[in-house]
Amino acid sequence: MSQRTVAPFRHDVVGSFLRPASIHQARRDFEAGKISAEELRKIEDVEIAKLIELEKENGLVAVTDGEFRRTYWHLDFLENLEGVNKVAAAQWSVKFKTHDPKAATVVIDDKIGFGNHPFVKDFEYLKSIAGDAVAKMTIPSPSMLHLICCVREENYKAIDLYKNEEDLYRDIALAYQEAIKAFYAAGCRYLQLDDTSWGEFCDAEKRKAYAERGLDLNNIAENYVKMINLALEAKPADMQITMHICRGNFRSTWFSSGGYDVIAETLFGHCNVDGFFLEYDSDRAGGFTPLKHIKNQQVVLGLVTSKFPELENFEDVAARVEEATLYVPKEQLCLSPQCGFASTEEGNDLTEEQQWAKIRMIKEYAEKIWG
Repeated sequence: MSQRTVAPFRHDVVGSFLRPASIHQARRDFEAGKISAEELRKIEDVEIAKLIELEKENGLVAVTDGEFRRTYWHLDFLENLEGVNKVAAAQWSVKFKTHDPKAATVVIDDKIGFGNHPFVKDFEYLKSIAGDAVAKMTIPSPSMLHLICCVREENYKAIDLYKNEEDLYRDIALAYQEAIKAFYAAGCRYLQLDDTSWGEFCDAEKRKAYAERGLDLNNIAENYVKMINLALEAKPADMQITMHICRGNFRSTWFSSGGYDVIAETLFGHCNVDGFFLEYDSDRAGGFTPLKHIKNQQVVLGLVTSKFPELENFEDVAARVEEATLYVPKEQLCLSPQCGFASTEEGNDLTEEQQWAKIRMIKEYAEKIWG
């Protein structure tokens, strides 16, 4: 069975990597007023260039900037959309099992648009130094803006412009259409939408809590798929757009649990992405039966944990891939970590060398499994 020449690849990666000490120090210096934004960016540029070389040396076909410029995997992108602003929060909007990130959230206070988004410049730099590797861009899914502002927020009140929620869904999708066009124009052919909303929708306790607040998650899920599909109408034929789904990833902990069964038909059966990166590194993600709803999308099995340093056993990984073929042809399957190594700047509880050992292992296992 041949290796894949288009994304997602047989051995792939979600996107974020542990920040080196120099990035952490530069962030502290910037916050203390010791260095300027321009000086911070120069340090980030240097470290991203080093990261790309390490990604290539460790066998990755697609490279990312490690999300080195971000504090959070999602808020940095969302707050730079037109009509969206980041605000302080008394506590984080979801409760992780052992730690919580620095509390912050975003609000919708005007008409949503993509505008002159700084992430395009970030991608242009990545593309300029990626060389012969595929430059992969990761951004939060359209669902995340609605989820954070309108679902998690118990006191959400729509601004006059979005009293009709259909208008809100439409404007979010149209902003993402502009994002897709802008990244494509900058040379991006591999874009990933990161989305924890589906992980929450899989969680029985969270579903119960949302239902008690009068929220119909089945209806919201259908609207999310429609919104994402409207955004994807802007996707050129030679651009691959995937979706990554997980149940939380902060300092090696998590916030949701539950199999994909409850959302599988709606999401897998109707969402027009080219592939799904699916968390499958623990029993919290359930079994493979929901994959029967997959159509022609690639499924990147996140069988390798990014939360802990221990290396997975090859026979166990191979057996699980074989089990997944009961529902999805082997040709449509790939392998990756279940999430990034640093969804926030703090990172998970492992070392950089342990991180790269995971990446090398995934390549080795994928080559044994797919040839």
